Amino acid sequence: MIDATLKMLEDAGSQGHGSIYLIFMIGIFFGGIIQYARVDKFEKIAGFAMLEDTTVPKMLFLTVGLASIGFYFMQEAGYAHFHLKPIMLGGLIIGGIIFGISMAILGKCPGTGPISIAEGRIDVLIGAIGGIIGGAVFTVYYPAFKTIMGPDYGKISMISFFEGYENEVVLLFGIAVTIVSIVIPHREYLDKQDHEETV
Repeated sequence: MIDATLKMLEDAGSQGHGSIYLIFMIGIFFGGIIQYARVDKFEKIAGFAMLEDTTVPKMLFLTVGLASIGFYFMQEAGYAHFHLKPIMLGGLIIGGIIFGISMAILGKCPGTGPISIAEGRIDVLIGAIGGIIGGAVFTVYYPAFKTIMGPDYGKISMISFFEGYENEVVLLFGIAVTIVSIVIPHREYLDKQDHEETV
């Protein structure tokens, strides 16, 4: 287990993503933002699902808007890279349903889950273990699962539909999504603990 972890860190450090120390510091920064915004709390996810709390969508839209601009132009400048995955509608639909049900039950997503585990949430730890086991099963039996994932439509991106105008499209998309994050009305679902803290 320790050897596999060390090998994973070695591979991550040798793939041009930056040093392990830089990745670690980015992780700490990310965790701090999540903690500050409290979007790792079940009440925030539940409030979002019930349309009673807009903290999560406001943060998501802002993140997608700014990151889409920054990441695209960093990639264009050679400071970042990404790998597109092929479009397989069957897999996307089934995976989306499973993901949605799991997120509704657990009240966490893959980004906020590890932070909740660090806070001592045993229920999230059990969910994470289940996710690892599920991922392992999918990997081992991938040829069997591939038959229900549907045809491969290739690696399609939004900018592939706007050849010659990629920069403008990314910029407009990022600005539009950022504006959406700003204009969404701020609503906050307060649980019992929040009520006690505001009194």
